[in-house]
Amino acid sequence: MMQFNFFLKLLKESFRDLIPIIVVILFFQLAIIQTVPEGWVSTAIGLGIVGVGLAIFLQGLEIGIFPVGEGLARDFAKSGWVTWILIFGFLIGFGTTIAEPALAVIADKAASISSGRIDATILRFVVAGSVGFAILLGVFRIIKGHPIHYYIIAGYIIVVTITFFAPPEIIGLSYDLGGVTTSTVTVPLVAALGIGLASNIKGRNPVIDGFGLIAFASLTPMIFVQIYGIAVYNLVDAKEVANVIVQASVSSPTDITFQSIIYGIISVVKDVIPILLIILFFQYGVLKKPIQNIKTVFLGFVLVIVGLYAFILGLEMGLFSLGETMAYQLTKSDSVLMIYAFAFAIGFSTTMAEPALMAIAKKAKEISDGKINDFALRLFVAAGVAIGIALGAFRIVDGGHIHYYIIVGYLIVIILTFIAPKYIIPIAYDSGGVTTSTVTVPLVAALGIGLATNIPGRSPLIDGFGLIAFASLFPMITVMLYGIITEKIGVKSDTQIEQEELLKDTLVDAENMDLATVNIDGSTVRHSLSLEFSAVVVIVPVDKKLDAIQAAHKAGASGVTVLRADGIGLEEMANFYRTSFEANDTLLLFLLPRYLVNEVVKSIIHSLHITTTGKGVAFAFPLSHMKGVSLSKEDIFKEQSYQVNLQKDNPMQCVDEEVEENYINESNSKSTTTNK
Repeated sequence: MMQFNFFLKLLKESFRDLIPIIVVILFFQLAIIQTVPEGWVSTAIGLGIVGVGLAIFLQGLEIGIFPVGEGLARDFAKSGWVTWILIFGFLIGFGTTIAEPALAVIADKAASISSGRIDATILRFVVAGSVGFAILLGVFRIIKGHPIHYYIIAGYIIVVTITFFAPPEIIGLSYDLGGVTTSTVTVPLVAALGIGLASNIKGRNPVIDGFGLIAFASLTPMIFVQIYGIAVYNLVDAKEVANVIVQASVSSPTDITFQSIIYGIISVVKDVIPILLIILFFQYGVLKKPIQNIKTVFLGFVLVIVGLYAFILGLEMGLFSLGETMAYQLTKSDSVLMIYAFAFAIGFSTTMAEPALMAIAKKAKEISDGKINDFALRLFVAAGVAIGIALGAFRIVDGGHIHYYIIVGYLIVIILTFIAPKYIIPIAYDSGGVTTSTVTVPLVAALGIGLATNIPGRSPLIDGFGLIAFASLFPMITVMLYGIITEKIGVKSDTQIEQEELLKDTLVDAENMDLATVNIDGSTVRHSLSLEFSAVVVIVPVDKKLDAIQAAHKAGASGVTVLRADGIGLEEMANFYRTSFEANDTLLLFLLPRYLVNEVVKSIIHSLHITTTGKGVAFAFPLSHMKGVSLSKEDIFKEQSYQVNLQKDNPMQCVDEEVEENYINESNSKSTTTNK
């Protein structure tokens, strides 16, 4: 029942996200073009199928791909097999990209316009290899803990440098290939891998270190494809003179037959099978560990396949053809401003409906503890895509060179990287790769080719490509601006909000002996709260005093009382009254909330080797009637959360205590009656 309610919620959100596309289509079709589109019934049905398919797809991600990806990452992190982790990252990148249908289509087009220089199969292997290398490099960065912007900035410098040596025919193609290599299925799995590794490697932050793999996968194809283009255009002679004229074509809605449905599902299965085979090989062949909840995970993969096919089917039932028709009609018109407006609107609306972006935004909200709002993040990403496509359309109309625009955009990204908060930077880089997927690419490609075909002096082969590159670049800028804005206005995480709300209803009741009276963050205001404390006592040699204090502080202790301690053995002494005491030990007293006790004791005994070769004694005991100690809001929140979790884990203990209390009260009552 819970899963069904979750599906209904996803369904509601899916149809909400389709509203911008519907509004844009209706406005431009009725108000600007002023015609009722043919097959509008098919388009309406298609939109309904898109909404249902999107909800099914997202639910499949939640119960199938995300758990498997994070589970693999967790097991790899615990195993410490760095080489196998890197191999897994490479194969996931390579295997999912080589089967990408959009890559196959673009590779075939590139081969047809290159006068026989570019081989479609080799180009696909170059791109797939570059994505595999990107995931491998991204996993290596997470393991080592290197800041992501060093890698990205170095990559930008390489891309820009190579651009000045690459032939014009290859530049726009290489930029666009950077945006189409991250498919709807690949993105969630790669994100789960990164977040899972960062969550399970000590010292890594899942928000700062977990994201960024998709950014690598979008950047490296630009480098590798340009190098490949330089090689073939300088070393390979043209076998034939290509006479290719690209026209802005208008496709027709897809006819739905039983055979087409079977072929469509098989096509989606072929995209998912490489991922599934790689997962099964590493899960059972390398880790030798069964997948937990295998039936649920299998159901999740089935839902992903069914949902993705339904999503694509709904788009093909009229939305693609309608969008291409509108793009073609607008490029034939005399109003340039209307073209820019359509480019902006279609970029914004289609991005809001991108499944990959939804998956990443939900994951970003989850691991940032609510500090990143998923809907707000999608709004800023969509705004970036809209600005990028509008500016890309202006570039085609104006006739400027694409690399000048890209270089300026990269410079802005680099500058913002040093200004934006650290947690938003990897998410911003990833946003550039998830915006050019199933919905956006066909409509954007139709618009670019249509503009380049109908404007005199423009080459559809050179100027028609590049809009996808703009759609990948500008979301990085807008998402970093989103991070800067949230920091300026003081947006807080869910935990921070709970901590601030924690003290609103507490009473200053120092006389209540059942409550602990504490100072909050060192202020003069005291609060009486239901908290449990323990004392940790450590007796160590004087020369180990600072080591013990540092170990306790590292584990979370905020204060200590240091006392002199004299230790003597009584059994070997004839007259201990005449013994000269010398202070050779130190006694450290820590007054701690109960949730800290285990960690502090562990840290001290491990640091000083008390349980093996070191000298000293450590023990703890519970305290009552705690009055006057200072705590932070975070300590209070964690202690109360610890108590709640303890009650959940040991419900019988609470029952036993309640029974014991009732027994004592009942005994006292009988005793009072007897005395009377």
